[in-house]
Amino acid sequence: MKALVFSGILAVGMVALGQQPQPTAKSATTTLQGLRAFAAIEPIDTHAHVRRSDPAFNAMLDRLNLHLLDIVVVSDQSPDELDLQAERSAELQFIHASGGRAVLCTSFDPYRVHNPGFATHAIRELDSDFSQGAVAVKIWKNIGMQIKDANGHYVLPDDLAFSPIYRDIAAHNKTLVAHVADPDSAWAPPDPASPDYSYYKANPFWFMYGKLDPASKQQILKARDHVLEQNPNLRVVGAHLGSMEADFPLLAQHLDRYPNFAVDMAGRMPYLARLPRADAIAFLMKYQDRLIYGTDLSFRASDSVQSVVGYWERTYARDWAFLATTETVDVEGNAAKGLALPEDVLRKIFHDNAVHWFPGILGNSGKSQ
Repeated sequence: MKALVFSGILAVGMVALGQQPQPTAKSATTTLQGLRAFAAIEPIDTHAHVRRSDPAFNAMLDRLNLHLLDIVVVSDQSPDELDLQAERSAELQFIHASGGRAVLCTSFDPYRVHNPGFATHAIRELDSDFSQGAVAVKIWKNIGMQIKDANGHYVLPDDLAFSPIYRDIAAHNKTLVAHVADPDSAWAPPDPASPDYSYYKANPFWFMYGKLDPASKQQILKARDHVLEQNPNLRVVGAHLGSMEADFPLLAQHLDRYPNFAVDMAGRMPYLARLPRADAIAFLMKYQDRLIYGTDLSFRASDSVQSVVGYWERTYARDWAFLATTETVDVEGNAAKGLALPEDVLRKIFHDNAVHWFPGILGNSGKSQ
């Protein structure tokens, strides 16, 4: 294991983003200690989007002893998203420069779903990515929330056109990452108190409320469940708590019902922080083998590396403090007392579960795979 050396880069990064650390030496020391504890567990972030390589960023990965699953997203709605080939190329360039710290979660182009030979072409590209080390494939919310068929109906995750692709992923012992549907607030009137309000304000295209006859969230999740039922040998990781972040009893029912289903926690720490502390602890303890750490952090070509490094380190320090300590943590405006989970549970959430649900995620760099 490489030496874990920390410096003043954390505080520098905070200032660069205009978000100051707590104005006490104790706070800075606690954060530094937290990052050391985080690094010691050999953490794996299973939900990141890195499209740029930089020595300072790669040094942060080494400093935090951190591994990443770098996820391709195919979208025609964001200027930050590239076309599939360009994005995959950018992410592979970073992965090859990461010193074994990152592996690829690839994707296919769902906008071509109605083209002749769609599945055959998609499988050929996926298999090529598997041969280059990709360990997973992502489907995104444009399936269910954007793409329509010739009759104007939304294409759902269980569309027959995708079936050969799912079978191929399972046959190669890879994992399907499914970000289908969004939080409930996407289908509800605008609510400034919602944890997701700022996202939909900045990305109104994905705000379903008021749209003419959108697919309901229930329809989309039911179609995702159908994929689980039809493909019992396919490992599926539901991104963002499986899009069931506001209904933990429903999430529990799914984890009980589908043994091939786990969820990542990316971008949904605020929902955990809003639970009564005892309920959050009970849920995490019961489903400790099915919850996988992730953040949804990104690093794009236009970003300041200093700002990114600071923001990433702050996010990891916050998440560690919330899950591993009894500190009171500010989770997007909500002051929540840390859950102080047992060390073995922390290791599962931050490391072991990723290794189990994403075979090959440590590439050639990890001894604990």
